[in-house]
Amino acid sequence: MDALVIVDAANVVGSVPDGWWRDRHGAAERLRDALAAHATDGLPGLLAPPLELVLVVEGAARGVESAEGVRVVPADGSGDDRIVQLVADEGGGRDCLVVTADRGLRERVQALGARVTGPRAVWGPGRGGA
Repeated sequence: MDALVIVDAANVVGSVPDGWWRDRHGAAERLRDALAAHATDGLPGLLAPPLELVLVVEGAARGVESAEGVRVVPADGSGDDRIVQLVADEGGGRDCLVVTADRGLRERVQALGARVTGPRAVWGPGRGGA
């Protein structure tokens, strides 16, 4: 079974000061497109391919569509709550990694057995926060 990687779109997009706040939908699409390569290449030092990548979007980014290698899941309410639900529903019995810098979310998903990493894991060197 492929490892599951769940990405907190709002937190990861917000880690790059590139004007994302002017176009949250477009920023989420750029993140989705950047994630696609990880489905086949993996996350160096963290997970070997193949990966199941899930991007959780909220707010203005809710209309972002899934793309090859990346399933986009909209959060009707809190993005953090949707991520916790995905870990609980789909993370059991396989390696599950949540990408976020949100400390509260990290604690919640670790309590369910998921591992966590920061935005740099998906953005690569020179981009992203901790």
